[in-house]
Amino acid sequence: MTHAVMQISGLTKTRGTRRVLDAVNLELQPGRVTAILGPSGAGKSTLLRAIAGLEDCDAGTISVSGEALTNGRALVRPEHRNIGMVFQDFSLFPHLSIIENVMFGLRTGSAASRKDRAIEMLAQVQLDSRANDYPHMLSGGEQQRVALARALAPAPSTVLLDEAFSGLDKSLRAKLRDIALQAIAAQGAAALMVTHDAEEAMYMADTLALMIDGRIVQSGTPAELYLRPVSAAAAGLLGDVNAYDGFVKDGTFVTPFGQIDAAELADGPAQLLVRPEGVVITADPSAENTVKETHTLGANQALTIEAPTSLRWNVRAPVEPAIPAGQMVRTSLNPAFCQIIAQ
Repeated sequence: MTHAVMQISGLTKTRGTRRVLDAVNLELQPGRVTAILGPSGAGKSTLLRAIAGLEDCDAGTISVSGEALTNGRALVRPEHRNIGMVFQDFSLFPHLSIIENVMFGLRTGSAASRKDRAIEMLAQVQLDSRANDYPHMLSGGEQQRVALARALAPAPSTVLLDEAFSGLDKSLRAKLRDIALQAIAAQGAAALMVTHDAEEAMYMADTLALMIDGRIVQSGTPAELYLRPVSAAAAGLLGDVNAYDGFVKDGTFVTPFGQIDAAELADGPAQLLVRPEGVVITADPSAENTVKETHTLGANQALTIEAPTSLRWNVRAPVEPAIPAGQMVRTSLNPAFCQIIAQ
């Protein structure tokens, strides 16, 4: 069994009357990526700053391999925590070459060994051929790869990524994510990234934690959180969701677009959460539900359907066969994309 590199327990911080961090519990595993996903102001960056030793907290502990770094107040200075950080703005030194930037955090060993280590890390991020260039000569994506190499060069136990890829265009982000995952795995570091980008979080994370108002409201694999959210708010962090308030009766939950088995729940009020992929539609001129809008999204089409009750849901379906606006459709629900929450 793999032991956690870092353990965070009951971490709490208050600013005025607001709890910025509210009893946060988290474990980071070596060679694996944990992502914190949440809206702006959720407390994500405050958590990273506390881990790095840049913020004191009111209560809770942060420990690495059993050694306490924080027990409310920071006990170990940031530079002694063996933690690497990668920021959104790269933070490279413009007057230093690329290899000098990577060598900057290497404090021990001979000049030759430090240079060899820097070249090794630049090779891992596919930039060893640019070692003698300067930051202004590199693209934004390349500069961020240098920042990642610099953070990993001292072999930290943990690396923190604070919205590290959000300033790049989509194609650059996709490439950099793959390079980052390979480099983190090769070094065996535990990685903690914070982001407000659901696609990025699900793509990179081994473990995903959802943060709302300073609390971790749910954690698990990305698939678990996408398919089995604990609330509509948690579901919404990972993409579109149709929420319907109704009742469980005789082991069934009925909606205008179909019904779902709810045998495990007692009769009573409940909320059904349905991902757009979970609504199955079939063209049928005799049906009662209507396609009101349709938009092409590459291999898929995003549709809005309306029931006779005027209830509207979002649907995601393959682009073929195309279903035009105005088409009458039969609907059913795929239980794999449905979650019922007792109220």
